[in-house]
Amino acid sequence: MRRFILIINGVQREGVCDPEKDSLADVVRRMGLTGTKVGCGTGQCGACTLILNGKVIRSCTKKMKTVPDHSRVETIEGLGTEERLHPLQRAFMTYASVQCGFCSPGFIMSAKGLLDTNPSPTRQQVRDWFTSHNNICRCTGYKPIVDAVMAAAAVLRGEKNMQDITFTPPSDGSVFGSAVPKPGALARVLGQCEYGADIAQKMPAGTYHLAVVQARTHHASIKGIHAEEAQSMPGVVKIITAKDVKGTNRLDAPFGPVRHYSDAKGRPVICDDTVYRYGDIVAVVAARTREEARNAAAKVVVDYEPLPAYMTYEQAVEPSAKPIHEHVSNVGVPNLFMEQPMYKGEDAKTVIDNAPFSVSGSFSTSREPHLVLEPECVQAYPEGDGGVAVQYKAQWPHSAIYFMANAIGLPQEKIHIIQNPVGGSFGYSMSPGAPALAAACALALNAPVSLVMSYEEHQSFTGKRSPAYTNARLACDENGKFLAMEYHVGVDHGAYDESAGALASKIARFFGYPYAIDNIRGLVQMAYTNNNFGVQYRGFGSPQTYMASEQLVDMLAKKIGMDPFEIRYRNIAHEGDLCTTSVPYREYPMQAMMDMMKPYYDEAVKNARQADTAEKKHGVGIAWGGYHVGKPSPEHSEIVLELNPDNTVTMFNCWMDIGQGADLAALVHLHECLRPLGLKPEQLHFVSGDTALAPDMGPSGGSRSFHVGGKATQDAARQLLDAMRKPDGTFRTYQEMKDENIPTRYLGKFEKISANIDPDSGHGYGAIEQNYMLFLAEVEVDVATGKTQVTQATVIADIGKIGSQHGALGQAWGGFSHALGFALSENYDDVKKHATMLGAGVPRCNNVPDNIRVIFHETPRPDAPFGGTGCSEGFQSAGHAAILNAIADAVDVRIYTLPATPEKVKAAMDARERGEELRQRPWNLGCELYDRLDYLKKHPYNKENNYQ
Repeated sequence: MRRFILIINGVQREGVCDPEKDSLADVVRRMGLTGTKVGCGTGQCGACTLILNGKVIRSCTKKMKTVPDHSRVETIEGLGTEERLHPLQRAFMTYASVQCGFCSPGFIMSAKGLLDTNPSPTRQQVRDWFTSHNNICRCTGYKPIVDAVMAAAAVLRGEKNMQDITFTPPSDGSVFGSAVPKPGALARVLGQCEYGADIAQKMPAGTYHLAVVQARTHHASIKGIHAEEAQSMPGVVKIITAKDVKGTNRLDAPFGPVRHYSDAKGRPVICDDTVYRYGDIVAVVAARTREEARNAAAKVVVDYEPLPAYMTYEQAVEPSAKPIHEHVSNVGVPNLFMEQPMYKGEDAKTVIDNAPFSVSGSFSTSREPHLVLEPECVQAYPEGDGGVAVQYKAQWPHSAIYFMANAIGLPQEKIHIIQNPVGGSFGYSMSPGAPALAAACALALNAPVSLVMSYEEHQSFTGKRSPAYTNARLACDENGKFLAMEYHVGVDHGAYDESAGALASKIARFFGYPYAIDNIRGLVQMAYTNNNFGVQYRGFGSPQTYMASEQLVDMLAKKIGMDPFEIRYRNIAHEGDLCTTSVPYREYPMQAMMDMMKPYYDEAVKNARQADTAEKKHGVGIAWGGYHVGKPSPEHSEIVLELNPDNTVTMFNCWMDIGQGADLAALVHLHECLRPLGLKPEQLHFVSGDTALAPDMGPSGGSRSFHVGGKATQDAARQLLDAMRKPDGTFRTYQEMKDENIPTRYLGKFEKISANIDPDSGHGYGAIEQNYMLFLAEVEVDVATGKTQVTQATVIADIGKIGSQHGALGQAWGGFSHALGFALSENYDDVKKHATMLGAGVPRCNNVPDNIRVIFHETPRPDAPFGGTGCSEGFQSAGHAAILNAIADAVDVRIYTLPATPEKVKAAMDARERGEELRQRPWNLGCELYDRLDYLKKHPYNKENNYQ
């Protein structure tokens, strides 16, 4: 041990550390300076960035043995205060640089280090700095962060003042549609927002810290767990195994209205007799400290008997494959547990076989990891009479109660969910695995517990985007008019069936969106494998679809000698045309959007041809995307409004902010609804993410929150205003309401029933609204290496009226950056190589273009709140397809399997030089498409006994 003396934020601080084990991040965090975040723990993400003796460092890997006494340390806490923000902090708020905010302190400190040494950087110098210092952001796409640094630099040079970079409300007082900053941004730029690991450090005495024992094999029977040595280690309280889970130990995962052959109860909280994938939880160690728990967990020995491990969809559906789960009916294809057929118009096979032109292709997507900066963190503690409270990255807190109640052996009313501030989710935290695990441990110990996973543990524990394997064809006539499309998709949903029902219908519905294609036949099938399980991820289902459909469009354009833009223009839907699911599109903005894009497309094509050299080839790609807004019917949402004694208003909601800006959406909606009262934004208060205090608003997913939350807010606000309104049109005060015995608290609801996707025909909406996205990507391909750089992107979006500029633009920039990673680098296939952020292919600042142009075409939605609807998923729907089309335009090779790594692109280019084409062979999906469609027609779905 060593006593240390450091000058931290100008003040001498002393303490004791273990110089061999402790990092500088450990030391400052123990001092309460938790604005220094630890994400990856290996120096890859930059969340721990601070300044040591004038130099920017990643403190999580800076051992204290290398930090001399009297070193000067600058952390985010020393930079500014609420009353006196540093220009960087103010600019990050004003320029939409804060979403989840986990990375914000690290970026701000890194930027300060840059501006201390270079007060007049160029944008490229800023980007180079962040890239070289491994400052990673998963939310913003980096562009607004660079904007903020440039603005703050101008203030520091005296060229601007603080007011110039501070949001000014519009003259009419409305913040709806404005660039009002995220309400939670202030705490995040000050480093005062406390995420899961920060809360863990401040849990009360008597809290036990947990460490997981995870399977390091893909499929095996558990023959024994030997924990004697671990149990005897210092600080260990208990080794928790499946026998300690008080309920069924099986999480519920309802499928909804879709054809399925499973009971949806396959995932254990803690594995009892079998592990089904690498990363499954086999045991949990509870100890007095996290270090003691982790030391003991490393000593637990598990005896396994290997079972067949099916690591691809093709392997799992081979006729000789053994069932992975026993709770699945035999339907003629091994491990198949769900299907969604699609029938529109005439038989597509006949039309395609006889069409003048057709193309076919086989495509696959990767098991894309979410790559959030904050690894899994969760706290749980006994509460009330035998109940339990759980704090975690809740994305739909009320559903977690339902999913885990039977598994942990509690009635739903005894489970209390609270959302911790979220350091990124993008969908993965819809899964109930982590809260169920912590709750089960708290109940087993009858004590508070805290679990903070390492990044590698997080990667192997959490779900990923399900890979899809697609065989598809598209046909047109001599004029390029689409005649028919067919598709057969096999989805590797991994070891468990969470979220499968929604995924199957979403993949099926976006083939041919937003075109007019009269004849379609399709089938989406989902199978278990021994891979990581599939879970929600922004764009849920649509990226797998557009990977195939939008490349087929380009392939067909090339075959008939037509420009890719023109063939799309000739086939977009117009008033009266039906979408893939045989219902009308809810809007028809497609032609207007293409007209808006045309000059950008023409300019990009001209620039690409002029920029080509022998070493660098340039290409332009276009792709249609878009998404549906809402969850399967019935759609339901609730919030509560209460008038306070000081005449301010509080909203109680479970409108979960996972970084996407739910707090901002709630603010703009509520302020607009209550404008007759003349309240300022600061007079509106929000109590969010606590199931004991707020009603169920449904998931923060499916791009639904802005729409359904806004509608529920309108309902509650109408009731409150009606109650406050006097006969003369003025409004009662709180005291006047009390004096007249008028309630001051109102429950707002939104409910809507719409046609779900029919499990037999594929017809219906499956959502309450739609959005539309048109992507243009410009790329540069290095001929020698095959490396692709996206140089610029343009997105035309129709999401109705814009309610929040920061919210919509933030999702556009961030969504495209994820689409870029999906296209070029991201994967979770190798559990060792892909265990880290950089190993899994996370894009750094210089990998994402600085110019992501976003243009809105606003078609007001008559049934939406103030004419605006949801957007998030659409912005990650098809950007990757545009990038792949641009690669094909640049170097005349088609990439059929993701990601399009430099090696893959180079191999395709080399093959082309030899006169060959590297095409993916047709996937063996376990059955023949039309035979299976005929079978399903003869055996309709029966919701009463479908599983049996």
